[in-house]
Amino acid sequence: MSNAYIIEVQDRAAGIVTRDGRGFSFFSSERAFDSLEGRTFSSVRDAERAAQALAKGDAPRGRARFR
Repeated sequence: MSNAYIIEVQDRAAGIVTRDGRGFSFFSSERAFDSLEGRTFSSVRDAERAAQALAKGDAPRGRARFR
């Protein structure tokens, strides 16, 4: 099983997630996804959903929006 995964949204690399002792930590590769930087997710799919929500503008208030 892999320890790192690329998260893509709308054909763009949003960032990568790496497995650690708590789950999967997100590392942004584009400014539009910087608000996810350092967040820990329980699964790769949860990180992907968060990046997709950010891209759609459905992310919780106070988060950067996809441009």
